Order: sequence, then structure tokens, then C-alpha cells
Amino acid sequence: MLFDRLAFYTADTVADKHCRVSFTDGRGIKHSVEITADSLFEAAIRGVKALRSGDWNEPPGGAVLLEIEVSNPSLKHTVSLRHVAQWLNGPSSSPRESMKKIALRKLLAAK
Repeated sequence: MLFDRLAFYTADTVADKHCRVSFTDGRGIKHSVEITADSLFEAAIRGVKALRSGDWNEPPGGAVLLEIEVSNPSLKHTVSLRHVAQWLNGPSSSPRESMKKIALRKLLAAK
């Protein structure tokens, strides 16, 4: 499964890591934000939330590819917002993951 290959941590065992989330807009300009998260998809959601709150002419939409760099150890992943949405709205593997998804959906919905 795509998510298994992309996930850099399981939500049950790892503390927050420092991450840089980036995307390249339609004009070829790369935008980045630094956040903390404990999973690939949480990093994507927190990064998108921060990037959408900026004054970008083109905030990241569903088809955009996000680059997510994790520091210590240094890792880099690429994931589409469509895959993040599928994970966010899909079934949860544990009650903790279910609660995390609820909180992340609220984060994205907040203005």
C-alpha cells in the first residue's frame, strides 16, 4: 500500500519531529513551512494549513505534490494531497489514530 511505503512513523510510538513541508505553485515558485508532527500525513495536514493561511496567490490544492523533509534523521517524502485526504477520511487502525484524524480534520476546517 502506498501509505505504508510513505509513512515515516507510526502514530502510536513516535514523538513529534521537526519537518519542512513544501510545494511548487503553478508559476514554479517553491513555498515551504516548518512544523512539527508525528506522522507523514499529520505533517502534510499541518503544513497545508500553514501554507493556506499565507498570502499565496495559489494555495496548495488537491492535485499538488507536497515534499516533506524530516530532520534528525534526515528523510524526504513526496505525497499528494489526494492521498492525504484519502487517509484522513479513511478507516483508522486504532482509537488513537481515530482521535488524531478528528483533530486534524478540525484543524483543516478552522479559519
